[in-house]
This record gives sequence, structure tokens and C-alpha cells, in this order.
Amino acid sequence: MIDDELDLDHQDQPAGRCADFDAFFAEQATTEHAETFQLYGRTYRLPDALPLMFTLQMERLQASDDPDDVRSMLRTLVGEDALDHWAEQGMTDRQLGIVLIYAAATVRRPGSITLQRAAELYDQQNAAAGKAPTPPAPNRATRRKTGRRRAGSGRRS
Repeated sequence: MIDDELDLDHQDQPAGRCADFDAFFAEQATTEHAETFQLYGRTYRLPDALPLMFTLQMERLQASDDPDDVRSMLRTLVGEDALDHWAEQGMTDRQLGIVLIYAAATVRRPGSITLQRAAELYDQQNAAAGKAPTPPAPNRATRRKTGRRRAGSGRRS
């Protein structure tokens, strides 16, 4: 039994009629507020929907280490110079992965993920890929507390 509503061969469409996707998508567009996040002193506005170019590039470039590939992918999500700014601020690959997971999930479903959950997902993905999680680097105060002894000059006193 064929469902007549889904049988595209039997739809009653006037001959010569043009389907106007521009008008349809404009009607479908939501006017919800865009999500934002702050990173290294800048505020980034996420798009209302995940751009197709981001999705295509993410799939194609998953194994790429070329900064230009990552820069191109990020441009569609957060803007032109985000990667360069983040790199200049000392961002690690783990931090970049967390930002990407958070941003993609937030665009798909705003409020669906926390920063902590994005970090857990990143670590789980790396564990599944056989990579050990990178521990966060200790801050300056913690490094000073370790009390490393300085090696002597070799002279006897």
C-alpha cells in the first residue's frame, strides 16, 4: 500500500509552477537570538544554524593538520581571524577541540551542552582514538609551588 501523501508521482502541482526555496526558507527562518561565547577577550556570535560548508569541511578535514584547512573551517563558524587570534593567545589542540565541540553542539541545539561536557566528550573521543588525554597545564603559581631545586654551578664552596 502506497501512502498517497508521500507518493511524489501523484502530487497535484500546476504545470510550469516553480518551487521557490528562497521564499520557503525565508518563511522557515527563526528569529531566535544567536548564541555567543567569549574567548581570549573577544565575543564570538555563533550562526543560527550550522553552515553546510562547516559540516562538509569538518568531515573532509578531520585528519588534516594544515592550519589553513582549520582556518577555513572556522571562518564559516566564528569569523575570519579567530584561529590566528587563538593561536597567538597560546591555545592548545585540546582547547580547540573543546571549543569546536561546544560550538557545533550549541548551534545545533542551544543550551544542550556545557563547557565541562564538551571537555569530557573531547577526552572520550581522543581515548577512543588511542590518544591519552592531555592534562591541563599547571598555572604559574602551581609551578612555583613545586619547589624545584636549582642545580649548582659545579663549584665547590
